[in-house]
Amino acid sequence: MRIILSAVLLLMSFNSVGADCVVLLHGLARSAGAMETMQQELTDAGYHTVNVDYPSRKHAIEALAPMVIPPALAQCREKQTDIIHFVTHSMGGILLRQYLQDNVIADLGRVVMMGPPNQGSQVVDNLKDVPVFKAFNGPAGIQLGTGEQDLPKQLGPVSFELGVIAGTRSINLILSTFLPNPDDGKVSVANTKVQGMCALVTVEVSHPFLMKRQKVIKQVLHFLKAGKFSGDKAQQFACPAQSTLKANTI
Repeated sequence: MRIILSAVLLLMSFNSVGADCVVLLHGLARSAGAMETMQQELTDAGYHTVNVDYPSRKHAIEALAPMVIPPALAQCREKQTDIIHFVTHSMGGILLRQYLQDNVIADLGRVVMMGPPNQGSQVVDNLKDVPVFKAFNGPAGIQLGTGEQDLPKQLGPVSFELGVIAGTRSINLILSTFLPNPDDGKVSVANTKVQGMCALVTVEVSHPFLMKRQKVIKQVLHFLKAGKFSGDKAQQFACPAQSTLKANTI
């Protein structure tokens, strides 16, 4: 019995070598714990995972990106992976875009961003000068406005294979008054979009729960495998990056 069990474990270890790796980046004022449900589902699907915990409230995005992403890439490469994907929530997507402004990830695969403020958020426009808001969200939080001088508008189009998941349900009706509808309570659907993206899908989920809901997790897994989302609310766009990875057929 022990011999059989050892053989099974050995076979499983061989099968895991070379599996794609997924880096998970949480959002502002969150921790790696927020991405644990997503991480477990990705692990169960056969991916290596690196769930990054970073001090999102202590530094500007330009400082966070090179602090956070290179160590995560190194952890993936230690697992002998050929392709490194990213799954991000909220500001985590902006960190990746900032990093790719000045760096190339040669083994970059697909990227799924959940509720990313790719065009900033009007919530920040309205509250960034409020002392409590500034104190709670830190330097990075006040960079996420929609003005031309704000960081999201400075990053330009994306050149990687990107799918965006945007929420359409809000549990924060006060913040939603600052946002164009539809929105998830923190970011409008319109402001999740970015030039060069490959796909968009909307889900009836609020911003804080995007990374935990099964309907979102299923869409993440679908895009990582096929390069597109599923269902009637999924949109596909022509994007140059789509040709760099061959989509599997589902």
